[in-house]
Amino acid sequence: MTERRRGAVETSADSLTLGPSQVRFEDGALIYDIAEHGAPLPKVVRGRVVIRPEVEQGEAFTLDGSGRHVWRPVWPRARVEAEFDAPDLRFSGDGYVDMNAGAEPLEAGFRSWNWARTALPDGAAILYDSVWADAGGQSLALRIDQTGRAETFDAPPVQALPKTGWRVDRETRSGGPARVIETLEDTPFYSRSLIETELLGARRTSMHECLDLTRFSSPVVKMMLPFRMPRAYWR
Repeated sequence: MTERRRGAVETSADSLTLGPSQVRFEDGALIYDIAEHGAPLPKVVRGRVVIRPEVEQGEAFTLDGSGRHVWRPVWPRARVEAEFDAPDLRFSGDGYVDMNAGAEPLEAGFRSWNWARTALPDGAAILYDSVWADAGGQSLALRIDQTGRAETFDAPPVQALPKTGWRVDRETRSGGPARVIETLEDTPFYSRSLIETELLGARRTSMHECLDLTRFSSPVVKMMLPFRMPRAYWR
C-alpha cells in the first residue's frame, strides 16, 4: 500500500486504480493487480490476487450508537489465489471480504474494537466487539449460512489474549480457553492474528484483529506511519 496524490487515483463503476496498481470486479471476482514497493525496505512487490466468493451477504450493520458507521461482511467466505513474481510466491486458501463506511473518521467514533471471523462447514461466524468514543460499546455475533442469511447468536464470554509486541490489548470471545496461534501483523495500533477458540460447540481456528484508535490518534504513531506505508509525492 502506498499513499498517493489525488491525480494518481481513478475510479469507475467496477474498478479502482491507485498509481500502477488496480483492483477491479470482473466475472464475479475481485482481481488485484499489485505493483508496489515494500517498506521500510524498498523491495519490489508485484503480483496478482484473485478473490472469488463462496457466500455473499447483503445486509449492512450499524457499529455505533449514533448510526454514523456501518459495516457489511460482503463475502463471509471466499477463495483466494495469489501469484507474485516479486517476491516469488504462490498460495491459495480461505478468504473474506467486508466493507466499512462512515460519516466521520473511525477515531472519532471508536476507542477500539476486536473482531474475529471463523469459517464454518456451512458458512461463517463473525464476532465484532467495539468500544465507542463516548465509552459505550456493542457486541455483535453473527452466523451466516451458505445462502448468505445472517442470524445473531449468543456470544460466548470475553477471553483475554496476550498483549501484542507493541503492548496493544487483545481479547476475543470463547466458550473455553483461547490462544494465539500466530501473530501475523503487529503494529503500534493494530494486530492481525490466527487464534484458536471454542465457538458454537467446537474448537475453531479464526482470523482475529484488534484496533486501538486511541493509539492511532497519537501524533507519535502518525509520524511512524510513512515508515510502513510509503508516500508518493508524484503520480
